[in-house]
Amino acid sequence: MNPHPPNTPPDGEPPTPQSLRQRYESGSTVEELMAASGLSYGTLLNRLREAGTVMRTSWQTRRMRADPEARRRLAARLRNLYEEHGATLTELAAAAGESRIVARRLLIEAGGTVRTTKQTVRIRSAARAARQQKLALSLRARYEAGATVPALAKECSYSVATVYRLLLQADTRMRPQHDHGPARAPRKPS
Repeated sequence: MNPHPPNTPPDGEPPTPQSLRQRYESGSTVEELMAASGLSYGTLLNRLREAGTVMRTSWQTRRMRADPEARRRLAARLRNLYEEHGATLTELAAAAGESRIVARRLLIEAGGTVRTTKQTVRIRSAARAARQQKLALSLRARYEAGATVPALAKECSYSVATVYRLLLQADTRMRPQHDHGPARAPRKPS
């Protein structure tokens, strides 16, 4: 059986609806007001409504209590990740330790514009192509300096075929292949 909270606050006099409203609007939660006033949940809500209090959601309370400067810094960081690095809302949520909805809200607060999925895919594929081109040019420089394709493949943990493809993508002039197999008998003239 749950004990009922006392009907009067610990200091003696019950709070007025206006004083409850002032404390609530300055950031106190319903639970904190219940503990301070000794009123039950239902009575407290009735008094707040009687005073014309506009109730807020739990996220609004958290937002109100959050350090505004820290929130601005987080929002700016998320916007940078989103716009400069092509992060998705899911990745922003993971970076912020929040939900996607909160990450989206922070992005908008920082002045960011939410992209469509198609725009995100386009940005990511362009970034991937740029990274691949950079790798291809790096492989080309090392190949032209004398490295072999198998050595490059082993060094980069790629297959030989992938290294060949990247070298061709970088317009590399390939060296003639050497036949390292057993010697063949000379052809007989016909």
